[in-house]
Formats: sequence, structure tokens, C-alpha cells
Amino acid sequence: MADSGSLAARRCDSAGVSSVSMEAISALTELEDLERVYQQLCAEEKEVEAELDKLVGQQGSIHTKMLALQRMGPNLQLIGGDASQLSGMITFTCSLAENVSRKVRQLDLAKTRLYNVIQRADDILDLKFCTDGVQTALRNEDYEQAAAHIHRYLSLDQSVIELSRQGEESSAVDASLTMLQEAEQKLKVIVAEKLDEAVAAVDLAQVERFFKIFPLLGLHQQGLARFGQYLCSQLASKAEENLLLATGGDLGDKRAPLIFADTLTLLLEGIARVVETHQPIVETYYGPGHLYTLITHLQQECDRQAQKIVDKFIQQRDYLNKFQIVQSSMMKSVPAERIEPRELDPVLMEVTLMNARAELYLRFLRRRMMADFEVGDAQSVTQEHQQNVEKLLKHCLLSRTMQELIGYYIPMEEYYMRETVNKAVAMDTYEKGQLTSSMVDDCFYIVKKCISRALSSSSIDCLCAMINHANSALESDFREVLYNKLRQGFPATTLQDIQRGVSSAVSLMQSSLQQGKFNTLGIESAENAKAAFLVTLNNVEVCSENITTLKRNLENDCSKLFTQGSGSGEQAKIDSCLSDLVNTSSKFKDLLQEGLTELNTTAIKPQVKPWISSFLSISHNIEEEEFNEYEANDPWVQQLIVNLEQLMAEFKAALSPVIYDTLTSLMTSLVSIEMEKTVLKCSFSRLGGLQFDKELRSLVAYLTTVTTWTIRDKFARLTQMATILNLERVTEILDYWGPNSGPLTWRLTPAEVRQVLALRIDFRSEDIKRLRL
Repeated sequence: MADSGSLAARRCDSAGVSSVSMEAISALTELEDLERVYQQLCAEEKEVEAELDKLVGQQGSIHTKMLALQRMGPNLQLIGGDASQLSGMITFTCSLAENVSRKVRQLDLAKTRLYNVIQRADDILDLKFCTDGVQTALRNEDYEQAAAHIHRYLSLDQSVIELSRQGEESSAVDASLTMLQEAEQKLKVIVAEKLDEAVAAVDLAQVERFFKIFPLLGLHQQGLARFGQYLCSQLASKAEENLLLATGGDLGDKRAPLIFADTLTLLLEGIARVVETHQPIVETYYGPGHLYTLITHLQQECDRQAQKIVDKFIQQRDYLNKFQIVQSSMMKSVPAERIEPRELDPVLMEVTLMNARAELYLRFLRRRMMADFEVGDAQSVTQEHQQNVEKLLKHCLLSRTMQELIGYYIPMEEYYMRETVNKAVAMDTYEKGQLTSSMVDDCFYIVKKCISRALSSSSIDCLCAMINHANSALESDFREVLYNKLRQGFPATTLQDIQRGVSSAVSLMQSSLQQGKFNTLGIESAENAKAAFLVTLNNVEVCSENITTLKRNLENDCSKLFTQGSGSGEQAKIDSCLSDLVNTSSKFKDLLQEGLTELNTTAIKPQVKPWISSFLSISHNIEEEEFNEYEANDPWVQQLIVNLEQLMAEFKAALSPVIYDTLTSLMTSLVSIEMEKTVLKCSFSRLGGLQFDKELRSLVAYLTTVTTWTIRDKFARLTQMATILNLERVTEILDYWGPNSGPLTWRLTPAEVRQVLALRIDFRSEDIKRLRL
């Protein structure tokens, strides 16, 4: 039965639809098998019906597509025919193009050969034309035309000439070549002789005429060398004439102190004028890149003449001797011979001017040579060209001589600055009503003058050296002067001496006997000593501001110098030196802070502390009657305010606003600290706490008016202590503590809060201990 069932389930593959064969049905004998086959046939029938319905539903779209295909039939036949025709046309065109290309290549080859023939014929004709023309030009002394023929001959293709010599006209070509070679040698000799004659006759027009002929003969280097010699001779004669006038001129002339700088300037301007005038000629007739060769010859003469000027300068200004005296004075504590700084002033000015002129001249040459290289091809300006230019300018004798002069200049300028600053300190004066003494303005005028003079030299190394020396003088010497004056301390009054004890008086006496390194004021009395101390504080503050201003001005001046072509490495040098000035300014600020601390400790704290301590003598364990009496007649705070105002009035008139504000801040901090200590030693009633709160508010209100600094932060702890002392009961503190504090930030610790609560006599200690803070 199982086999019959499997047979019944077999499908008919030929039609693609499952069916049960009649033979299988006929072989079935069981009812169950018949039912199963019946159900299977029913299921297959449903599937076939569903598939038939689907196909019937697609009938419309299939019909539409069939119609479209029928309509496309004729078009497809046309397309097939067109494609066949196009294929034939492409095949024909390809064949035709191949034939044309072959013929074009043949024509191109023929054209090239024809061009070579024409070129060869032209060269032969040119050769004959040059042969005839050069002879005629030489007979007529038309050297420019003769040189042009020779230049044309030299430009001919030598390979073509060699081919011509192998032809039928070889003898004629050889004769022409021989004649041209002889004419070339003859013309070179004639041009050289004519140029020498023009140089001897100082005939600039003839010199330039024959100078232009040299490159036509291929003699670029010889032409530039001979022309350079002529220009050098002219420069030398003019320079010697100027130097003779400088050394033999009237010394009463206004320019006499700068006569050698002016002479050097005339020399350098003359060379720059020569370069500017003849650069177009060199570029036109010799081509780009040859200006470097001409400048090399000119620079050699410049070095010789500049050395003569510098030697005369050293001799007449006694430059080396002055340097040796300065060097000896700086190395020995007691030199055998000294030189007055004012004697160095004109010499130093002249040296910086000479170096500035030389730097300007060298920058001019650098721009001209680099521009000449770039005219040919900006891409061809290689690193080798730049190295050659830098080597010429940095290693020339002029540059080395100027470096040597600046090397002597720097110690002499340092000596001038230090000696003049010492004189300014020694001559320090103070006029009543002035906040600072004279030495501050004098010293910074001198420092600025020396740095500005170094800046005017246009030498970055010189400027950096002088900034470092100036920084050293300010940081070490000048700051030491101010430090010694502050070290003498602010003298206290006799009453304060008694209060501070005999040891303090002895210390005051010892400090009064100490002398600063450059001290000239002398402390003749306590009032003079006070004035000297306060003036010194002002001096320190002004020094710090002046150094900051000096740095800012130098940054602006140096930025102008860097626009003239200085490198990034030199910018880093300047930045390093200027950063040292910032450090020096900070050291003056630190010294000012030390002086203010000394003033606060000596003059303010001894008086403020007893005034605050008098708070203990005023009872704050008061009742209603005493509270009303305190309100009518303030027992303490108003007198404290009067005392503070009188104390600070003296300093307000004698100190700068910045220093006075800082001193007031220190006094305010002292008052808050001492008040806190004093309050913790008192006991308060409810009304006593209210009285303390009123007193504290009055004190804070007054101090707020005398300073621009915020002081509420300094009195935050005291304000919170007053709040605690005003509580009606102990547990009320919980309304202000922890999550209930709101924006208030407590400065008091839980232990300190309990300590303040314990100051209230009506609060029980058990209640305070039970608080959970």
C-alpha cells in the first residue's frame, strides 16, 4: 500500500503540472488511499486554477508588449542595415587615414631635409656675408658692425660648417673660415686697445662703446673685468678726494663729529649709483646673471677705500686707545686712567651711523644681485646663487671691518651707560611735592638713548648685546640702589619705639647707619627718612612701568627693522632679549611688594593693632539701656575710622595711586585679621552681637570708600561671625547652614561656628554641642 501511495504522489514532468496517473488510481483498492489521492488531486487543482488566473491577469500587458515588438520589427531591420553601412564606412576611413598618415610622415621628412638644406645654404651665405662684411667694417673702423659679423659667425652651426667643408666648395669655405678667425683675433686686440685708450683718456662714452662690444666676441668676463677696473679707478679717485677733504676740513663744522661717517656714506652712495646706472647696460648687452661679476670687482675697491676711511677714523678719533681705557676701567675696580662718558658720545654716534650706512649698502647690493638672477629665470635662482651672494656680502672686508668696529663699540657703549647711570644716581635730587626723584627719569633716558643708538646701527647682534647690558644694569646695579634704600626701613615714631621695645629701637638705629651703594640723600631726620623711603617706593613702581614701556617700544622699533630683510633667527634673538626685560620688570614689582610689606609692618601694624585691641575694653555683654547709649555715643568704631583716615592721609599724599591702593589693601587685610582675633576673645549678648554687626558694617562701608579693591571678600569671615552672633537661638544656624545656605559660601568651619556660638553668653554649651553641622 505504501508503494501504491508513492506512485500516486508521482508528478508528470512532461506537462510541468502534478497529476496522478490513471493506472495508479486503478491499482488502488483501499478507501484511505483513494481519499488521500483525491485530496491531493483537489489541492493540485486549486494550484492550477490560481496559476491560470494569474496568467489570465497578465494577458493585457503581454499583449501590449507583443504589439510594441511588432512595431519595432521594421526599425530593427533598418538599424541592422545602417550598422552594416557604418561599419563599411569606418573600415574605409581607417584605411584612408593610414594612407594619409604615411604620406604626411613622408612630407614631414622631406620638409625637415629641405629645411636643413635651406639652413645650410643660409649658413654658407652668412659665412660669405660675414667674411666680406667684417673686412669692410674693419677698414671703415666700424667696430660694432665688425663685432656683429663675428658674433654671427660664432653663432653658426659648426656641424653645418663641417659638412660644407666636405662638399665641392670646401676650399672657399676654408678660406672664409680662416679669414674670419684672423679677423676675430684682430678685432679682439683692437677692442682691448681702444678700451684701454678710452680708460686712459677718461672718456666714458668710448669706454661704454667698447664695453658693449666684448660680449659680441664672447669675452664677457674680460669685458666686465676691464669695465670694473675703470669704474674702480673713478671711485678710488673720488674717495681719496673726499677723504682728503674730511681729514683737512674745518673741525668747527656742524658735521665735523660725523665727518668720517659722511665720507663713508659718499663712498657707498657712489658705488650704489654706479650699480644703478650701469645695471641696464650689463643686463642688455651681457645678459642676466652678470651683474654679480661686476659688483665683485666694485666691492674689492669698496673694501680698500672703506678700510682707508676706517683707519683714518680710528687714528683721528683715537678709537682703539679709548677702547683700551674703557676695557681697563671695567676690569679694574680702581683704574689708573678713566675717560669721561661725554667724550665717548660723539664717537659712538659716528660708529653706529657708519655701520647703519654699511648695512643699508649691503642690503641694496643683495636686492640688485638677486633681482638680476631672477630676470633670466626665477626658477633658475638656485641655492648656489644665494650662497654666492651671501658669501660675497658677509665675507667682504667692509662687513668684517664694520663687525670689528661694532665689537669695540659694545663695551664702550656699556661703559658709557653704566658710568652715566652712576652719575645720575649720585646726583639724585628730590623736590617736595614730587612723587619720584630725578634719578629714575635720568637713568631711563640714558638706557633708552643707548639702546636707541644701538638700534640705529641696524645690527641685530649689537642691539641684542645692548639690550642685555641695559637689562643687567637695571636688574643688578640700579635695582641694588633702590634695594639698599628700602633696606634702611621706614623709621617709626618715638612713641612706636617705646611700644615696640628697646630692641626695635636698636634695630632702627643700625638700619639708619647703613649706606646704599649710590646713596647720596642721607637720612638726617626721621621725616627725611620717611620721605626717602616713600619716594623710593614710587621710584621702584615707576621703574617697573618704564621697563614695560621700554619693551613695548622696542617691539615696535624692531618690527620696522625686520621689514628690511632680517631673518627669523634674528627675530628669535630679539624675542629672547625682550623676554628678559619682562623678568626684570617682575623683579622690580617683587621689590615693591617687599617695600610695601616693610611699610605695612613698620608704620601701619604697630598703630592699627592697639586700635583694634581697644575693642576688648568695650563691653558687648550689654542690655537695652547700654545698647541705646552706644547708639547715641559710639564707643569704638568711629574713633577707629578717624585714626585710620589720619594714618593713611600721610601716605596718600606721598605715594602714587597704585602703591597707595596696594598699601590700603594690605591695611585692610591687617584690620580684618586682627579684628577676627580680637572678636574671638570677647563675649556677647544678643544686643552685643547686634552692636558688633553695626560696627562691622560701618567699618566695611568706610574701607570700601578708600580703595578700589574689593574688600567684602576679606571681611567675609567677620561678616559670617556677626551673622552668627545675631542669632536668636542656637538652632537658627541650621536655617543658614548646609542645603539651606543658598548662594552663601561659608568661610567658617563647623568647629569655628561652634566657637563663635560659644561667645554668646545666653547660648548653652549643651545646645551648641548637639548641633549637627
